[in-house]
Formats: sequence, structure tokens, C-alpha cells
Amino acid sequence: MDDNSSRRSGLLDNAAVALSGLCLLHCLTLPVLIAILPFLGQFGEGHFHVQMLVVVLPVSIIAFSMGFRRHRLISIVTWGIIGMMLLILGGTVAHSSFGLVADRTVTICGALILACAHYFNNRFSRHRAINA
Repeated sequence: MDDNSSRRSGLLDNAAVALSGLCLLHCLTLPVLIAILPFLGQFGEGHFHVQMLVVVLPVSIIAFSMGFRRHRLISIVTWGIIGMMLLILGGTVAHSSFGLVADRTVTICGALILACAHYFNNRFSRHRAINA
């Protein structure tokens, strides 16, 4: 793989980490904002999660695919899949079936796992590119 591909993969990983962080920030701050500003209550429903999933999932899938081609570590991809699955569960099923606390807990865990997986995906991809 060329250096340009490595840079693109790194950019995607960095974008995915930022999106996971945005998701985490949303999950942690939104309940406080809703308590302070009741008119923001409309954002407490799952629609923001679904909109974030539409962006986060494709970016993550592409980044992990590009990274895996470089580092060949299935464990990183597995953790990424676990993080994405938790985000999907938190943003769709957990809120409607188990309530807001379950929604936030599952989503926060998913965002943290996904961000860590992208960090290691980027790290091992760059390490592999340097040693290639």
C-alpha cells in the first residue's frame, strides 16, 4: 500500500474517533441540557442517534477495511464491530425497549469501544506503513 492510502486511512480513523467523541459528548451533555432547557427535549428521542449512525457506520467500516488491509489484525476489527453494534443497539433498541438510562449506557460504551478500536486501527496501520 502506498503512503497516500495510509494517510487516507488515518484520516478516516481520525474522523471516526471524532464522530465517536461527538456521540459520547451528545450522550453525556444532552440530559443536562434537557433538564436546563426544556424546549430541547425534542432531541432526547432517538432521531439524533439514527442520524449519527448514518455517518458513523460507513466511515468506520471504510476505515477498518483500509486498516485491516494494512495491519491484518482481526482483533481490532472485532472490537470495532462490537462498538458499532453497541451504538446501533443503543440508538435504536435500548431506548425504546429499556429506557433512557439503558440507551445512554449502551451508546456510551459503544462510542468508547469504537473510539479505542479506531485509535489502534490507526496506530497499527501507521506502524505497519513505516515498517513496510
